[in-house]
Amino acid sequence: MNKAELVAAIASEAKLTKVDATKALDAFVNATSKSLKKGDRVALVGFGSFSVTKRAARTGRNPQTGKAIKIAAKKVAKFKAGAELSKTVNK
Repeated sequence: MNKAELVAAIASEAKLTKVDATKALDAFVNATSKSLKKGDRVALVGFGSFSVTKRAARTGRNPQTGKAIKIAAKKVAKFKAGAELSKTVNK
């Protein structure tokens, strides 16, 4: 499902126009992004939680040459599915 399909599904489910559904989705994405940038966790009970974790620097390999390269440390966004979502997916 891409963004346009998601907007259409939200509009249909919530009985909104596609313009309003797009605004709502964009607001959710922006609010979640800002919260994660600050290092906060975003939890949606039953659905899951978004958080930020630190990935340590490590040594990797260039697949073309086999030469060792250094991969810098960075922060990564992480999503953990909630119990209800996991249950729904596994039905």
